[in-house]
Amino acid sequence: MLKPLDLSADAPWKQRFRAPSIECYRAAQDPSRALVRSDKDGLWQLYAWQADTSALTQLTHDPAGVSDGVISADGEWIYYLRDNGGNEIGHYARVPFAGGEAEDLTPDLPEYASHFLTECASGRALGFSAVDDDGFHIYIFEKPRMNAPVFTTTKTALSFGPLLSPDAEIAIIASTEKTGVAEYALEAYDVNSGELIAELWDGAGSGIVPGEFSRAPGDMRFAGSSNASGYHRPLIWNPLSGERHDIRSERFRGDVKVWHWSPDGARLLLHQVDQAMHALYVYDIGADRVRPLNLPPGVPSRGSGFTEDGAIEIHFSDSQAPTRPLALDGENGALLYSVIDLGIRVPKSRQWRSVRYASTDGAPIQAWLATPPGAGPYPTIVHTHGGPTAVMTNRWAPEAQAWLDHGFAFFSLNYRGSTTFGYDFQHAIDGNLGALEVEDIAAGVAWLIAEGIAQPDAILKTGGSYGGYLTLQALGVKPELWAGGMAVVAIADWTLMYEDQAGTLRGYQRSMFGGTPDEKPEAHRKASPITYAEQIAAPLLVLQGENDTRCPARQMRVYERRLNELGKSIEVHWFDAGHGSLDTEERIRQQELMLRFAFRQISNSVGAFPRNTRRST
Repeated sequence: MLKPLDLSADAPWKQRFRAPSIECYRAAQDPSRALVRSDKDGLWQLYAWQADTSALTQLTHDPAGVSDGVISADGEWIYYLRDNGGNEIGHYARVPFAGGEAEDLTPDLPEYASHFLTECASGRALGFSAVDDDGFHIYIFEKPRMNAPVFTTTKTALSFGPLLSPDAEIAIIASTEKTGVAEYALEAYDVNSGELIAELWDGAGSGIVPGEFSRAPGDMRFAGSSNASGYHRPLIWNPLSGERHDIRSERFRGDVKVWHWSPDGARLLLHQVDQAMHALYVYDIGADRVRPLNLPPGVPSRGSGFTEDGAIEIHFSDSQAPTRPLALDGENGALLYSVIDLGIRVPKSRQWRSVRYASTDGAPIQAWLATPPGAGPYPTIVHTHGGPTAVMTNRWAPEAQAWLDHGFAFFSLNYRGSTTFGYDFQHAIDGNLGALEVEDIAAGVAWLIAEGIAQPDAILKTGGSYGGYLTLQALGVKPELWAGGMAVVAIADWTLMYEDQAGTLRGYQRSMFGGTPDEKPEAHRKASPITYAEQIAAPLLVLQGENDTRCPARQMRVYERRLNELGKSIEVHWFDAGHGSLDTEERIRQQELMLRFAFRQISNSVGAFPRNTRRST
């Protein structure tokens, strides 16, 4: 039975949303300076942090928020993509560490999408990708002039980079041109001459995930990982000499990738995710020895890496607390201290547990389950993550806890297409999106019912981005399973989406389908939720961003119109942002919309929840 709907101002679920995340990235040459990204004031913005004084200075004031940035090697500048209302298209800008007006770095370029900017360790050069309808343009500028690029190339396939050697002598670009799927091969270029000097790929059915160059002066070693074995394993490659060293250990499980080099180039910090569970290792290169770090259950993410005093700085979150920067003992991983602690505590949350079941064809599927107090069966939320090349892990998720507070069970599955379960599992969906994933979802629902967890007539589907797409797809393909669906920034029509989306995502879509909508029309038709609009039976709520260039507005408006023509129940709420909101209060409003929607649908289905509702005064 559901608990009363709590909409009071101090509701615990709202407090969790307002508990800030904070991330800290130190400047390579001046570790006393760091870039901080946080939503501590209710909207994601960038801050400068001075370690010796703990001073935190807000640098960006964008009304839509700023979620990502890069600090220069010398700590003098903060770089970020200044876009239009969260649409992720604009120009890179830089703002002084001390604060001030932002300066456009590329005033002569047309607006572009980009998800990558970097400086070399010496600070001599800066590189970034700029993506438009013509392709992935890679630029390298020599500082401080920034008036004309010293290197440029264009790729038509999905590409990433450039990654720069310590003094920008070599640039590595990761591209899907050779692989033909959403996997990278590496190309190394001489920056001065522009010549291709080396390539790294392990052949068909494999890919290389780029890591980074050593930061030690004159060191041309590059670390990355290859999945030629079926799982990612780390490697060190020197593109000048051609020397390659594959790092092996009997400890490795699942995907193991490179996070950071130590400043002296003697060690690597390695990150492992196996079946959605995390671990960290330190690899001593000279001794060829892998040493595990002891971590509590949760989700580590990249931070500043090795420090001069022997510690390792990472970010960490779990189902009990949001992301915060931590310093670990470099020998055993023991917690030394919180790098930045805002002193904010959050209400106690329900723990998640890992479960496993068989899909309809017997494929093993892992999922995360959390249940409210009391005995089941419960009204249940079935969630799917975005991506699809991502994975749900034991992370901080205030939206999940909001459901649990109100008496719902929360179930989030790692469907086929998810990472960390092997190459075959990840690529099983290639060219046939939305088919196996829906089977995995349906099998999860059957398991929940058989285990006495889910109330059969009170199961709702939700998810964002690709998870929102799977919500629409599941409601159309398996309509008998659902009391309702709630999709956030979703995909409804792959063909229309391709026409309108940013160039970064077009390359990704081509790699997933094996071609454009014109080249693969039937695959795009079968994968599109609008194809199954007539079969939808349950009411649907959609939350969509007006400025979203990943899942653009037009395709959702067409889908909404089609469902209305068919007499289906659909509510679409548009918000003024891009691919999700960076505003905490807007996220709370969206969660409230979903809670109200879910309560209505279950009331209509079973009439089983209490009707007294606490409201804000």
